[in-house]
Amino acid sequence: MELKPRLLDIYIIRKFILTFFIALILIIGIVIIFDISEKIDDFVSKEAPLKAIIFDYYLNFIPYFVNMFSPLFVFITVIFFTSKMAADSEIVAILSCGISFHRMMVPYIISATLIAILSLGLNLFVIPRSNEIRVEFESKYIKGHNKTTVRDIHYQIAPGEFVFVESFSSWNNTAHRFTLEKVEKNRLVSKLSAQTAVWDSLGGCWKLKKYFIRDYSSSLSDQVRSGAQLDTVIDLSVSDLYIQKGAVETLSYKDLNRLIDVQKLRGDENVKVALIEKHTRFALPFSAFILTIMGVALSSKKRRGGIGWNIGIGIALSFSYILFLRFSQMFVYTDFLPPGIALWVPNILFAIIAGFLYKIAPK
Repeated sequence: MELKPRLLDIYIIRKFILTFFIALILIIGIVIIFDISEKIDDFVSKEAPLKAIIFDYYLNFIPYFVNMFSPLFVFITVIFFTSKMAADSEIVAILSCGISFHRMMVPYIISATLIAILSLGLNLFVIPRSNEIRVEFESKYIKGHNKTTVRDIHYQIAPGEFVFVESFSSWNNTAHRFTLEKVEKNRLVSKLSAQTAVWDSLGGCWKLKKYFIRDYSSSLSDQVRSGAQLDTVIDLSVSDLYIQKGAVETLSYKDLNRLIDVQKLRGDENVKVALIEKHTRFALPFSAFILTIMGVALSSKKRRGGIGWNIGIGIALSFSYILFLRFSQMFVYTDFLPPGIALWVPNILFAIIAGFLYKIAPK
C-alpha cells in the first residue's frame, strides 16, 4: 500500500514532538535530582520554605534549563527516532514508495519550526519573568549569588554629565569616592565630590556625605561650597551599578533594548553582557533547523552497530554546538567581533556542516 505524504507528515511530526517532550521530561527530572543534592545544604541552612523551593525556584528553573539545552534535546530527539526508523527499514520503505528524501524532510522542518517558535516565545515572554523570580530566590537562599563590591565605575548619565565612583558596596548600597562632573562645550563647569553616596530607596535619591561643589566660571573666579550631607537626584539608580548577566536575563525584550541604549550612552562596558543576551535570544531558537537537518543526515542510514553510534555522535555534536555558542561570547568581550556577528558564528559554521552532511547523506 502506498504511503501518502500527508500521513507521512503526521507520522514523523508526531514521533518528533512526542520524543522531544519525553526526552525533556526525563532529562529535567534527572537534572532536578542532581540540583537538589547539590543545593540541599543551602536550602537547609538558609531555611528556604518548601513552597518557595518548588514554585519560586524549580518551577522557574525548568523553562531556563529547557531553553539553554534545547539544541541538545532537538539533536538527540532527531538522532534517536530517525535511527530507529532506519534500523526498522522504515526510511527504506518511505523512499521505495516514491517519496524523495527532500520531501521526507518537510515534516522534520515543520517540527523544527514549532520548536523554534516555542523557544523564541520562551525567550521573549516567559523566561525573563521566570528568571526574575529564580534569581531573586538564588540571591536569598543560595550561596554565591549575593551581590559584591564593584570598582572603578565611569558613566555618562546624560549628555555632558559624568559620574565616577571608586567602589560600590551592594550590601549597604554605598558608593565611595563619588564624583559628578558637568561639561558644557568641552569645558568643565562644575564638579561635585563626596566621600560617600548612600542610595535612599524610599526617596529615590543619593545622600551625599562630606561633599564639595566647585563651580568653574569663564572668568576663573571659582565658587566652592561644602557641607556634611546633601540629597541629590540624578539619572542613576543603584541597580545600574551592578548589572550582571543574571540581571539582564530577567529583562523583557523592550526593557533589554532600553538598557542597551542607556549603557551605550554611559559608555558602560556591561553593555556587552546585554548585547550578548539580546542576540542569544534569537540565535538559539534558529539552531533547531540546523541541528534537525544535521541529525537526519547522520541517522537516516541503517548502521550495523545499531543506533548507539548515532546517538554518541549526536550528543558529541550537540554539546560542541552549545560549547561553541558559549565560547563565541569571548569574541564579544575581547572586541574581536560585534555581538550581532559573534553570536551567529556557531549557527553559520554548523549550517555549513549540516549542508555538507545533507549533501552526502544516502538518498
